[in-house]
Amino acid sequence: MGKRSEFLDVVENLKIYRMKVSHEVPLCLLEESKKFNDYQYFLPHLADQYPEYGEFFKRYRENGGYVIMDNSLHELGEAYDHDRLMYWVNEIKPNEFIVPDVWEDAHQTIYNAMEWSGIEMPEETTKVAVVQGKSYKEAKDCVLAFKQSGYKKIAFSYGANYYNDLTLHPNKDMGKVLGRVMVISHMLQEGVLTQEDRVHLLGCSLPQEFGWYEDINCIETIDTSNPIMAALEFKEYSPSGLKSKPKANMNNYFDIDKDKINEELIDFNTKIFKKINNLK
Repeated sequence: MGKRSEFLDVVENLKIYRMKVSHEVPLCLLEESKKFNDYQYFLPHLADQYPEYGEFFKRYRENGGYVIMDNSLHELGEAYDHDRLMYWVNEIKPNEFIVPDVWEDAHQTIYNAMEWSGIEMPEETTKVAVVQGKSYKEAKDCVLAFKQSGYKKIAFSYGANYYNDLTLHPNKDMGKVLGRVMVISHMLQEGVLTQEDRVHLLGCSLPQEFGWYEDINCIETIDTSNPIMAALEFKEYSPSGLKSKPKANMNNYFDIDKDKINEELIDFNTKIFKKINNLK
C-alpha cells in the first residue's frame, strides 16, 4: 500500500491534455465508471443481452452524457447485425457511431464505409470509420477513402498485425504500441492526416502508449478496458504501465459478481493510467 499511496499523491497535479478516455467495465460497475470515465463507450450486442445495460446508456444520454457507440467487431469477430445497430443508434442517439468495419480487410471496410455514409443517422450522431488493412499502404488508402466519403472522424485499432511488421520489437505487445504510433506519425508527416483531423484510438496493447501522442493534437478520444482487465487479473500497474497485455476481456467478465472485484485496485489502475499518460 505504501507505493500505491506515493503514486496517487501526485495524480491531482497532472498536466491537462485534450484526449478524453473511457474504460469499458463489467455490468456491475457501470455507475462507478462515471467517476473515472470522461464519456461512456457503448457495445450494442450487450444491450440486447442485458436490458439494464441499454437502460443505463439511455438514462446517461438523456442526462447529457457523451456516448460513443461501437459496432462490436472486437467482441464478436464481425460487426453486429445491421438492423440491431440501427435500432440502438436510434434508441441511444449516440454522439458518435463507429460504422461496421471488417478485420484487416481494407477493401471491404472501405466499401462498408461508403455504404454507411449514405445511411441517415440522428442529427446529433457523427459517423466514425475504422482503418483496417494488412499494410501501411492499405491503412493509408482507408484514411483517404474515408475523407473522400465525408467522414469527420477516423479510428485506429490497437491490434493490427502489420504494426509488428513495421517495428520488429521482440515484445509483440510493445510492437503493436510502437506500430500504431509510427503509422499515425507517418500519416501526419505525409499530410494524409492533419493536426486538425479528429481521431479515435480503439483499445491498446499496453497502457503507457498514449503519453507518446502528447504533440499529436488530432487524437480526440480513447477507449480501453486495459486498467479494468488488469485489475480483474489482480495486476497492479507499475509507474511505467505494463509489460504485457492482460488476457482478460469483456466477453469473459461482463457479468462478474461485484464481490469478486477488487475495486481499490480498479481505482488505483485507472488513476495511474492517467498519470503515466499525462491525462486528467
